[in-house]
Amino acid sequence: MASSKQVLLLAVVAAVACLASLASATQWVVGDECGWRAKFNQTGWADGKTFVVGDTLLFKYPKGKHTVVQVGEEDFATCNHDDDDDNQLGVWCSGNDVVRLDKPGKMWFICTKCNHCLKGMKLAIDVVDDDDVAAPPPPPVITFPFPGTAPPPPPPRSAAAMRNLVGGAVAVAAAVLAAALVF
Repeated sequence: MASSKQVLLLAVVAAVACLASLASATQWVVGDECGWRAKFNQTGWADGKTFVVGDTLLFKYPKGKHTVVQVGEEDFATCNHDDDDDNQLGVWCSGNDVVRLDKPGKMWFICTKCNHCLKGMKLAIDVVDDDDVAAPPPPPVITFPFPGTAPPPPPPRSAAAMRNLVGGAVAVAAAVLAAALVF
């Protein structure tokens, strides 16, 4: 029969596994502080961002004023949101909508309120596997011929590197906690 320490250790390991996966995901607030709004696509909000499987999109807007509808590429291009067309892959309307990015590939979102999509309230993103996000190469080895010369600051970390760093920190903390519980 398992002792209470063993049961507790098992619970800690399970919790850490869940925390590590959460720590590696990013929740993107669509539109940042301005939220999901009219003429959204003109802001270039998604430009330069890397969306990874496991991340989430948070669409914030006044309930009843907008919608979030996931559609295919052709319906995105034409702003087609015909309910009879079975083109709606997902529909959200709470004003605080969380969309989980669960597979790699392109995703398209529009607002179905009157003419909102035609006026630019639409979002297209490309979701990649975490394995496909390239880690930055290690910095080159630099020698300094003069005493007292300081090295340059390290380059900024990529989102994938930060995910791995946070996930690793969570795993180390869990291992320390588990070891403390065993002894």
